[in-house]
Amino acid sequence: LPSYKLSKSLKVIDSTHGELDISFQLADPVGRVIVADYKKPENAHRHTATLNGDYRFCFDNSFSTFSQKTVFFDLMVETEDSPYKDYDDDKEMEIAGNSAETYMMKVKDISESVARVKDHVSAARRLQELLSAHEARDRNLAEEMCSRVMKWSLWQIAVMLIVGITQVVFVKSLFQEPSSRSLKKLVPNFLSQ
Repeated sequence: LPSYKLSKSLKVIDSTHGELDISFQLADPVGRVIVADYKKPENAHRHTATLNGDYRFCFDNSFSTFSQKTVFFDLMVETEDSPYKDYDDDKEMEIAGNSAETYMMKVKDISESVARVKDHVSAARRLQELLSAHEARDRNLAEEMCSRVMKWSLWQIAVMLIVGITQVVFVKSLFQEPSSRSLKKLVPNFLSQ
């Protein structure tokens, strides 16, 4: 059995209502739960696979029946065996005039360097995806807050306009003659019906 490592990270980036949390389970091919998180907004796990077969993972949002959530997750399966093979072309070595030992040493060094670069690029890609998830969550929160502020501001403007119009009507009525201040003249159409 080759040594496989499962790396998983998750982050709840948006929720229609309520908290930014979700439950997670990772089960091995036999069905045993090997990782369980309950109501966490973000988490990362690393597990070495000990059994051949399909590993299952489950996101559970059953505790938030009315809330839809957007979840970013990254699942990576890594092997400790190098994916790069040494190249053993004897004719190439003879043409180059190098000994087999020197040739194998150079190929091995290049292969190790390429494997390290691949690992670093993969790690950088995962980090960029995680930062992108952070940015998406923050953008969603900012847009929701902006919407709330806009609604509150419109409500305040409407109240201010109603209060202002009411004050103008009452101040105007103070400077009118008592006979013209009657209710019949303020609202003539309503009383005539």
